[in-house]
Amino acid sequence: MKNQNHNHEHEDEGGTSTIIKPKIELPKKYKVLLHNDDYTTMEFVIFILQGVFHKSIEEAETIMMEVHKSGIGLCGIYTFEIAESKAKKVERLAREQTHPLMCSIEPE
Repeated sequence: MKNQNHNHEHEDEGGTSTIIKPKIELPKKYKVLLHNDDYTTMEFVIFILQGVFHKSIEEAETIMMEVHKSGIGLCGIYTFEIAESKAKKVERLAREQTHPLMCSIEPE
């Protein structure tokens, strides 16, 4: 037999390589909520829902009645930046019209 003294340092081991991709997480979503009060008119709430949240008249009336009956209503679900921006816009528009309407955000 012939002595085969190979240098195995440079040979591949024949295994498979695994590419590890970083896990991409979707951004957290936040609910934008309107809160009932005894002073803000139903018409103004509908105006807000249509203007800020782009709801149809039917959707706006349904959400407005939810706010009126249960004290709170869901306007939409967005990324944090959009939810925060919409909530601030609602409160700014309400203050401009001297309405105490409150709008908040919370994690979904």
